Amino acid sequence: MKRLFQILVIAAIACGGTLGWRWYVYVTNTQTPYDEVGIGLNGLMPQPLRKWGCDQLKKNFGRGLPPMGCSAGDGRQWM
Repeated sequence: MKRLFQILVIAAIACGGTLGWRWYVYVTNTQTPYDEVGIGLNGLMPQPLRKWGCDQLKKNFGRGLPPMGCSAGDGRQWM
């Protein structure tokens, strides 16, 4: 039972690290803010992390429309 718990903890840490890294790569990218996986991960983040991620995206893509989760008001303004 202890071994199963260890495996589950290691799997959870690995999954969290992988998803966290994927989110970080999305918000600091310079290619496009409209990556579906990145948008989904950003939407799952707590508000302070999501705000930071949207600020990073706005630095690179502030002239374009914000992706879902980073828009405020009518969907044309960045949060």
